[in-house]
Amino acid sequence: MLSTGALRAHLLAARLAGPVATSREESLRSYRLFAARDPRVTLGLDPEWGWGERDLLRLMADKCGVSDDPRYVSGPDAIDPERTLAGLDAFAARLGAVASHRGAVLLGTGHPHRLLGFYAALADALSAAGCPVLTPAQGSSVDITTRFGVRTYNLDYVRGVALVREPGARGAGGEPGAHTHSPLPVRVALGVAAGGSGRVPDLVIGDHGWVCGAGQLGIEAVGLADTDDPALFVGEAEGRVSVAVPLDDAVRSDYYRPLTRYVLNRACLSQ
Repeated sequence: MLSTGALRAHLLAARLAGPVATSREESLRSYRLFAARDPRVTLGLDPEWGWGERDLLRLMADKCGVSDDPRYVSGPDAIDPERTLAGLDAFAARLGAVASHRGAVLLGTGHPHRLLGFYAALADALSAAGCPVLTPAQGSSVDITTRFGVRTYNLDYVRGVALVREPGARGAGGEPGAHTHSPLPVRVALGVAAGGSGRVPDLVIGDHGWVCGAGQLGIEAVGLADTDDPALFVGEAEGRVSVAVPLDDAVRSDYYRPLTRYVLNRACLSQ
């Protein structure tokens, strides 16, 4: 079993926590956009409270450990590894709880290049524990607004994990899927699940719009979030996201494997 100390050391060495690749400029830009209710960063969440830039900076300092000094405007941002560890413990507790009553789960990612393996291992473990791993609306089309205009993507599942692909991209060069922040894929999936053709999940696990979109619809959701993803932490503060784990969500995919082992051990789901 991976010890807390060993995982803390790994978080810092892999730059999953401590000084991270996400810049202060990127984080502050996201806080400004969120305060303006820009859908590119609200990720499907409709905040109940008024969140100004200073409010968001204080929240992110509390949730992630970033500097709360508004005069710090450039350079690397930082995540407190103790907050990451606490988040992983809470994340594991929710997985353990849903597994204990064999609840249905839906997993989805907007970061398939980096996080597909992490979620797929969770899907395997939850399935082995008797949890239905749902795959609603597979093959459905989703129109997502991007910086290049509205693009049509297809909802797909890989090893039980939802993602979106550009039409015709399946298998091309090993392409794992497209990066997206949109909540539309989870809305499509949940709409089909609630329409009588499937089962509504007891827990949604993922990142970006998968977490915020599900939480906004009243489905329990847990996930991973970087310092420039304030929506998940706002959702947690307002009670619509159960757990938001602060970490860099765009490092090498193999760097997440120790986190997988740690979470599964904590959730009593190791195979």
